[in-house]
Amino acid sequence: MFYIGGLLFHFAKNPNYHNCYAYVATHNIPGCILPGYNVLRTTLLQKERANVERLLKPIKDTWNANGVSIVYDGWLDPQRRPLINIMVASDGDLVFIKAINGSSEYKEKHFIARLLKDVIKEIGHEKVVQVITDNASVMKATETLIEDEYPRIFGAPCVIHTLNLALKNICATKNIEKNEVTYEECSWISCIADDVSFIRVFIINHSMRLAMFNEFFSLKPLQVVDIRFALVIVMLKRLKLIKRCLQAMVINDQ
Repeated sequence: MFYIGGLLFHFAKNPNYHNCYAYVATHNIPGCILPGYNVLRTTLLQKERANVERLLKPIKDTWNANGVSIVYDGWLDPQRRPLINIMVASDGDLVFIKAINGSSEYKEKHFIARLLKDVIKEIGHEKVVQVITDNASVMKATETLIEDEYPRIFGAPCVIHTLNLALKNICATKNIEKNEVTYEECSWISCIADDVSFIRVFIINHSMRLAMFNEFFSLKPLQVVDIRFALVIVMLKRLKLIKRCLQAMVINDQ
């Protein structure tokens, strides 16, 4: 079934997969007919969507009292297609609203504002407190369009993106002339990040060194995805976890 159908092997870890087989193995179900192709993509899909909506209802019922923030996030999928995610955050709970394929669209302020206004209307403008986006100039212009139509809704920049840009401005070598004093104080961040990156490449790019490393620890040496934010922090946290392993590897007789 897995090989002929081309199913992902991760499917075998799905708890619903295990529960399904455990139930069938312990129950006699006379006359059971497995759901077919058309039922799976129509009737059962509609029922499951209705079930998800029921599960989300307790969260959505709090939106009137607490208000919500609409969060806009653009990213690229593995095929390099530009995708737009829109989520709603309220009192610690985050609800995914929709994803839009922006491949055939030019992401200018009017297009983005139209997407956000549609979500505002869907949720109800009286429930929306703010719209959160990144710090790109087009997003600033989009926030202005939203505020012009809905004066009670504020446009807010993403705090993480703001801090990320600030750290880049402080630590980047190209800004030494602008921020000479600040760079002198904070350049150690870049130095440590460079050292950590060098250690990772030194180990994983050579089969013998990697084999030696694997003898001492099960964690991979700093193999983290190149995410947009906090990459250096993730790398440093991993280095702290494998510090003793690296020390043991270096002093080993091999």
